[in-house]
Amino acid sequence: MQRLYTRDEDFERKFARIVNDRRESDGDVSRDVTAILQQVRQTGDEALAELTMRFDKHALTADLTSWRISAEQCQIAYDFLDKDVKEALNLAADRIRAYHEAQLPEDRDYTDEAGVRLGAKWYPVDAAGLYVPGGRAAYPSSLLMNAIPAKVAGVERLVVATPTPKGELNELVLAAAHLAGVDEVWRIGGAQAVGALAYGTKRIRPVDVITGPGNAWVAEAKRQLYGVVGIDMVAGPSEILVISDSKSDPDWIAADLMSQAEHDPTSQSILITDDEQFALAVEDAVDITIAQLATERVASASWEDHGLVVVVEDMSEAPALANRLAAEHVELAVDDPEAMFAELKHAGSVFLGRHTPEAVGDYVAGPNHVLPTGRRARFSSGLSVLDFMKRTSFIALDEAALAKVGPAAVSLAGVEGLPAHAKSVELRLK
Repeated sequence: MQRLYTRDEDFERKFARIVNDRRESDGDVSRDVTAILQQVRQTGDEALAELTMRFDKHALTADLTSWRISAEQCQIAYDFLDKDVKEALNLAADRIRAYHEAQLPEDRDYTDEAGVRLGAKWYPVDAAGLYVPGGRAAYPSSLLMNAIPAKVAGVERLVVATPTPKGELNELVLAAAHLAGVDEVWRIGGAQAVGALAYGTKRIRPVDVITGPGNAWVAEAKRQLYGVVGIDMVAGPSEILVISDSKSDPDWIAADLMSQAEHDPTSQSILITDDEQFALAVEDAVDITIAQLATERVASASWEDHGLVVVVEDMSEAPALANRLAAEHVELAVDDPEAMFAELKHAGSVFLGRHTPEAVGDYVAGPNHVLPTGRRARFSSGLSVLDFMKRTSFIALDEAALAKVGPAAVSLAGVEGLPAHAKSVELRLK
C-alpha cells in the first residue's frame, strides 16, 4: 500500500504512474485468446468440448443436459431459494427494472422548416449474449444487471454462457436467470464461450451483442470480437475511490475500500483525505477488516499491491485528482457531497454522502453496476438499455423540399468529385 502527500515534490511523478497503470492483460493473454477464438471458429462444438474439459473439467457429451441448463432447472432453483434471499433478489430485480425502464429512448418524427421529414426509430437487437462467471465470481446480481436491461430493451432471445467447473451448478445464478427471463443457459465459459456466442456453432446460434464481466481472457475475447458483435465494454479490474474527511467512521471507510479489494488481487482501492491522522486510522481499520474477511487472501493482496492513500493539503484538491483517476466507483463521504459532485466529470458511478456505500449500488439501488474501469470513464458509461438497442434514422422529401435543399447537395457532391452523387439529385431537380 502506498501513501502519497500532495505537498511532496515528487507527488506528481508518483501519482501519474498510478494513473497510467492499467493492471490489465498482457500480450500472452492476447495471443492465447486469438488461438482459442480461431479454434472455436474453425471447429465449433468440437472446440468447445475440448476447451471446456481442459479448463473446467466438465465433459460436454452427446447428452444435451451436459451442454445446456433447462428453464425448468432455473425455475426449480428459484422456487427453492430461502425466503430472505428470494425477497432480496426480487427487490433488486424490481429496482433495476424500474431504473432501466426510465432509460428507454423515444422515437423522433418531425418536419423541419424546409419541408423535410426527419426522424429516427429505435429497435432492440434480435439476440444478446450474457457472460456470467462461474466459481468464485459467480454473482447472481451481475446476471440481473445484464439481463434486465436487455429484456427492458425488448431483446427477444437472451442467452447466458456460464462455466460449471467440474459440473457444479450455481443455484443462485440459475434462480436469477429464471427471474430475469433468460431464454437459454449454456454450460461453457472463458474466451471460448465468447467466441461461440459471436460466431455461433451447430448447437449455439450467434448473438448480436455480448455483455457481462469475466476474467482477463473473457475481456480480451470481447475486445477482439468487437465488430463481429457489439460489446458493453472492455472491463478491467474493479476500482473504488473514496474521498472522505475526518468526520467519517474509519471502520466504515475501511469496509468500503475492501468491498472492491476482495474482488480480485488486481483490484484497486484508493482513499483521498485531508487529514493524516484519519488516513492512519483508516489504514489500521483496513488491517483489522482484512483479518476478519473470508476473502482475506484476495483483499490483502489487492491492498498490499495496489492500495493507495492520498493526503491532500485541502479537500479542494480532491476533485481534480478524482477526474484524473476516472475511477469505476467514487464515494463522496464529506459534509457537502453535492458541491464536490458538481466538480466531478469522470466517474463510472458516484455515491453521495456517508450513508451511501458503494455496495448498495452493486445490488439494490437500481443503476447498473457494470461500469467502465481502467480510466475509461473518461469516454464511456455504465451498461444501459441503449447497449441492447440501435437507432435507424429516416428521411422523406417531396418535390418542394428537394428543390430547397437539393442544389446544396449537388454542389457538395461536385467539390468532392462524386458526379453520380450529384446526378442522382440533379435529375430529380430537373
